[in-house]
Amino acid sequence: MQKHSRNLNLLLLVTSSAFGLSAPVAAQTATGNVSSGTNQSSTEIIVTATRRAQALQDVPMSINVATGEQIERLKIFDVKDVQQLAPGLELRNDNGRANSATLRGVTFDPDQGTGPAVDLYFNEVPIDAQTAFTAIYDIDQIEVLRGPQGALRGRTAPSGAITLRTRRPNLNTIEGYIQGTATEDAGYNVQGGVSLPLVTDKVAIRAAVLVDGNRLNQVRNITRGDRSRSRTESARLSVALQPTEGFDINVMYQYLNADNRLYTQVFGPGNAAIGNPPIGLDDRFSLSEGRRRYLNNTHLVTLDAKYDLGPVTLAFVGGHQETKLTQYSENDPGNAIANYAPTQLTRTPYNVDTAELRLMSNNEGFFNWTASVFHTHQTGDVTVENPLDYIVGFPGVPAPVAIVPVTGFINVPVKSKTWAFAGSVRLKPTDELTFEAAGRYTMSNGQQFATITIPGAGTFPIVDYKSKERPFTGMASLTYEVSRDLTVYASYGRAFRGSTAGVGIPQNVSEDLAISKPEHSDNFEVGFKSAFLDRRLSLDVSAFYQKFDNFISRFTSIATDQGSQIFPGFFFGPPDGDVDTTADYNYNGKATVKGIEATLAGRPTDNWDFSVSMSYIKGRYKNALLPCTTIDPATGQPVVIPNPAFGGVNNVSFCSRNSRLADIPDFSLTANTEVRFGSGPMQPFVRALFTYRPSVYSDRQQFRYPSRELVNLFVGLRGEESKWEVSAFVRNLLNQNRITNISINNSTFEASNDPSVIYDSGYRTVNVTNPREFGLSGTFKF
Repeated sequence: MQKHSRNLNLLLLVTSSAFGLSAPVAAQTATGNVSSGTNQSSTEIIVTATRRAQALQDVPMSINVATGEQIERLKIFDVKDVQQLAPGLELRNDNGRANSATLRGVTFDPDQGTGPAVDLYFNEVPIDAQTAFTAIYDIDQIEVLRGPQGALRGRTAPSGAITLRTRRPNLNTIEGYIQGTATEDAGYNVQGGVSLPLVTDKVAIRAAVLVDGNRLNQVRNITRGDRSRSRTESARLSVALQPTEGFDINVMYQYLNADNRLYTQVFGPGNAAIGNPPIGLDDRFSLSEGRRRYLNNTHLVTLDAKYDLGPVTLAFVGGHQETKLTQYSENDPGNAIANYAPTQLTRTPYNVDTAELRLMSNNEGFFNWTASVFHTHQTGDVTVENPLDYIVGFPGVPAPVAIVPVTGFINVPVKSKTWAFAGSVRLKPTDELTFEAAGRYTMSNGQQFATITIPGAGTFPIVDYKSKERPFTGMASLTYEVSRDLTVYASYGRAFRGSTAGVGIPQNVSEDLAISKPEHSDNFEVGFKSAFLDRRLSLDVSAFYQKFDNFISRFTSIATDQGSQIFPGFFFGPPDGDVDTTADYNYNGKATVKGIEATLAGRPTDNWDFSVSMSYIKGRYKNALLPCTTIDPATGQPVVIPNPAFGGVNNVSFCSRNSRLADIPDFSLTANTEVRFGSGPMQPFVRALFTYRPSVYSDRQQFRYPSRELVNLFVGLRGEESKWEVSAFVRNLLNQNRITNISINNSTFEASNDPSVIYDSGYRTVNVTNPREFGLSGTFKF
């Protein structure tokens, strides 16, 4: 049941989110020249998954790659659209603020406060997903690395990592592009970039801009007479320097300002007693009276420098990010109480400095090595103004007789430091056989501390937790090149995520709910990468098994008994048998993930490209006791049932689970293709994108999500050498209206003086696929 929490619904923004793109190996790909910054074309995809330029065919891991050109052609302006390009990937942004990602059967909720399950790097600098994916433009290449990561990069992650590389200045020629897109539902996206060499082969700059607007989830608020809408403005300036041969410096500055006003969609029979009418899914209505607005203002700087010293190369990667998030969240989305809009205001500064110094051998023979030191430092005090209003109600009365406003002021100082020391060796005893191993020793110190101040009552601690983590993580792989067109590999990876304290949990709950344990995982993978028909087609297949000890996940809307209430927002003593609130908790459990992934792609003819990818991923808990909400069948209301395994009376109910780690089906499939006609100066084309996701039952939400068959279609005309392109497109061609997320029960409030008095809106909150949308787009390159 979704219920107003009279306590602390603190939403902390943390690094998250991930996606993968399927790209034909034989298709033309902009790879980029590291030393000159040029964006060249090649028939072979070059990746930097192992921190050095390497052919995709030779990398011993499952990787998806997409170039900036492919992103522009498929009109990928919203991170949620990217999930149509990779099987086994689920991307959601249910509240306009936090990007949630699922990959290889594992879901990461950015409000967990833990390290991400899939980490994200922007020009090799760790970055939060909310900032990186809010403005997708002028991208050179994206690489999605599946499986445990962190041995070769700054931070460890159990399910994968995504690297985004922006286009760099061209030191030799003037080049650039401009693209404009408009849709029937008031959507628009204008972006462009230009490179200017100031001193040929020595100094160049590149400037890029973006202006984007849309209606987000296409929901109309019938109470406020307003719609969900978003506007994003961003600008980027890059400078490339090559003072001497072998010495490269690249500096980038990016400014971002995003304003999301996203109303929560509701549906259901409503409640005639309080004037709430029936609302269907197709209506796309919201009734909330208050604001739901999310502002992101970010300054980001990255620096990449390399100096070739002959036998070795000295490299430095650093970054500085200053982000200010301001979030207004109305807690009565179903309008269960008229003329009442309890709104939580959260201010989240995200100030991070990152630096990595790396030394790499330049020997291409039998033995290669790297050594590096990594450091990151994060600060910023999160503040929350949380409504703890005292609601007075009586049985039989449809509305409260009084509401006493009470606001809790939460302060969360954020301070963490991490040092990591890493090294790798690469042995190549024969031209066909390669062995590589890498290890990382991390020293991480942090403090998670939170207090709540209630006017007239005083200041009370919520949690005070100091963490000191010292994990060792790493990887090892063995690769054998059977032939030029067939490579087989086997690999092992170990990942770690540190313990975390739930600084936004209710006051007066047990320590196991407040502080999670650290997570370890071991992954074993085998696979092959092949090409045939004169390398016009490729087939890549991988299979893996991953075991998690103390897998960390987030459990939302858990009915909680906080004990005896002295005054609003403050409780003491053991649980007293009454459900006082619903809350979100991090919790640990044993789990395993196993699966197989495959991609068939290529260019059978000069005028036809295609890619088909599938995954079968089975991620399950193993007899894990986890927080859950239990419902009294007689009253239909949540109750807390003690579990003897925990001893005594508990703050929440616990259920034994062997269920899915994420609410996604085991099987999924994606496909994309482009067919071109003729070979003259103007070339017509048809482009299509298809995603299939079977139905799946959610134990947590007690709901069966329907299957989805999403089709995007593009038709257009392209000029000689792709100098210009115009196209018409339609998203969600079949106009499917599918629920992607749903609350467990109706949106309700309860009276503070009598928990048996429930104010029921008659609606459940939902997220639904966007309706069919037509658009036009044009691109010009020079």
